[in-house]
Amino acid sequence: MNIQIDSREHRSQLKRICEQFDALGVQYLISKLPCGDYMSLDNARLVIDRKQNLTELCSNVCQDHERFRNEIIRAREHNIRIIFLCEHGDGIETLEDVIFWENPRRKRRVKKDGEWQTIETKATTGDILYRILKTIERKYDVEFLFCRKEDTGARIVELLQERGTD
Repeated sequence: MNIQIDSREHRSQLKRICEQFDALGVQYLISKLPCGDYMSLDNARLVIDRKQNLTELCSNVCQDHERFRNEIIRAREHNIRIIFLCEHGDGIETLEDVIFWENPRRKRRVKKDGEWQTIETKATTGDILYRILKTIERKYDVEFLFCRKEDTGARIVELLQERGTD
């Protein structure tokens, strides 16, 4: 298999994933992709967009929603299907598991009257993030999948092989 990797992929993550591709005997080249981070050269109609964890994904769909949505729309206009692969690990294996995710931004430590206290913020909860992601899946025909960081390379190859023939 030959995979094209987007040249804007984070350098530290790129090194780790390329090492995984090397171990699997996968050939790859690095150049700019119009959307997503990974694409099989055999099928330009499917891309994998890697997210480092649920915090990044939450930020993308909440704070950067317009940019995120525009990328999905741009892909659809070019008949490209996007799979979002989130490297969260820690018990998040399916989209339904997101319901139970505890956003680390949900609690904050502040000093009040000389004592440290934990206060709850208005950051997005796992339940709300789940509903947002389900809506995006339904509305734009994208998919949100999850893996551990040590499995990312193999999961990308697997997805591009099995879903690339649909």
